[in-house]
Amino acid sequence: MKKRTPVSVIMTKDVITLSSTDDLVTAERLFKRENIRHIPVLIENEIKGMLSYTDLLRISFADAIYEDESDVDTVVYNMFTINQVMAKNLTTVSSTTTIKEVAEILTKKEFHALPVVDNGELVGIVTTTDLIYYLLEQF
Repeated sequence: MKKRTPVSVIMTKDVITLSSTDDLVTAERLFKRENIRHIPVLIENEIKGMLSYTDLLRISFADAIYEDESDVDTVVYNMFTINQVMAKNLTTVSSTTTIKEVAEILTKKEFHALPVVDNGELVGIVTTTDLIYYLLEQF
């Protein structure tokens, strides 16, 4: 295992993003359609937050067993904006940050994804799943 390997080797480069003006219904559709759990939120191409699928679950009745469960979720989602639900105090890393450094950050924090930002521009996202795949490749 190389100790100085940059996170750019394992990060997702084609990042799916949301705008702060998007709604939570749109966010849920993206989470489900793309099978992802974290979406960076941009305001005029600058990262301002991160929305996780867990954030949506906290405010929704996603576990409801109602027949019209999607209608219940839509009503709840319309009560909040992305800006109200997203994490705002983000920790970011650059594409040259080592995988080891990223692993250290993620093990000490309570989140599972980091935006990768170079010169103020979002260039990728790295998740705990990316780290696990990288580790598995080493064996």
